[in-house]
Amino acid sequence: MKILHTSDWHIGRTFHGTDLLADQAAALAAIADLVAAHGIDVVVVPGDIYDRAVPSADAVLVCNRGLEAIRAAGAVIVATSGNHDSPARLGAGAAFAAAGGLHLMTRVGDVGTPVLVDDEFGPVAFYGIPYLEPETTRFELDIPAARSHAEVLDAAMARVTADLDERRSDSSSVRSVVLAHAFVVGGESTGSERSISGGGVETAPASAFDGVDYVALGHLHSPQALTDRVRYSGSPLPYSFGERSHRKAVWILELDGNGLAGVERVDLPVVRGLSRIEGTVEELLTEERFVDAEDHYVSAVLTDPVRPVDAMRSLQTRFPHAIHLEWNRPAEDSSLRYRDRVRGRTDSEIMVSFVTDMRSTPTGSEILLLERALASVHQDEVTADSVTGQYELFGKSA
Repeated sequence: MKILHTSDWHIGRTFHGTDLLADQAAALAAIADLVAAHGIDVVVVPGDIYDRAVPSADAVLVCNRGLEAIRAAGAVIVATSGNHDSPARLGAGAAFAAAGGLHLMTRVGDVGTPVLVDDEFGPVAFYGIPYLEPETTRFELDIPAARSHAEVLDAAMARVTADLDERRSDSSSVRSVVLAHAFVVGGESTGSERSISGGGVETAPASAFDGVDYVALGHLHSPQALTDRVRYSGSPLPYSFGERSHRKAVWILELDGNGLAGVERVDLPVVRGLSRIEGTVEELLTEERFVDAEDHYVSAVLTDPVRPVDAMRSLQTRFPHAIHLEWNRPAEDSSLRYRDRVRGRTDSEIMVSFVTDMRSTPTGSEILLLERALASVHQDEVTADSVTGQYELFGKSA
């Protein structure tokens, strides 16, 4: 059996206010093409299918068309809900959808009930563990004292293991795949994921998944392998400029009669690149070194000495997909500025100006006190010079 692991579609997400639905439609079409090209039997999607609990009508349309294309390419689809999804809304009509090959596993109480898909070696059990918020799922999992993600995940996996052991009790060869939306220890976040801590410890150990053939994780947005059989696929598109160096991908795994036979990473096509560019407005608009960014989503850092007026409009004449802008005024030599400010001024004038800047203009009596202090300092300097001169007169070093 060939299985394609993808996740974190976040359909309906915007990027610095820019609509990404067309890009997301292209990414889902690319996944459907991989399904057809590689002869994929099952596509697993462990959560964050939508970016919002109540997605827009356009987001639902893009998602449905993507699912239809994947199903038409020949794959059964097994999906769970993530922390961005509404389990109730995503799972609405799940029984009806299952008849068409789309299995939406969003109910916490059903974590121990798998979707069974057969191949020539027998059944493969797909267990879906939706995002588990400890405060709201601990009662459904019969662990009312639980507070951490590790505790609720352990309870969910206990139900998975119990069901799997029962299916294997008659010496049947039942292979297993677990879909889970969680932050597992060892994973590296990209910064574009929403925190799932909820006031408690948000991570769970990879050892929680011991005993299954493959664990398809969702939540973190870069493809990464925690172990040979525990992996994040990452999102199909970058959702922050911190991900501009990432190459998005899916995992394609193969199960034989003994379990996991191998895993292959397959890179997804880049729908639109991301670039971070820096310089003055004139440099960004004219220099050849920025030509590769012209069709990218662009984050520009301006270094003009004075904040430019209407800079974004100017930049978009060359970079039509410029979506983020910041001004980083060049650092100046503060010591030079200070020398310019005090040049030609007496010590008394400098002191009065300092007090005025720090508090308010000093009164006449306060100015007199300042001048007395200044005179005292000058007297100390004169005395020190006199003593030094006496030492030198008698041939001694001060």
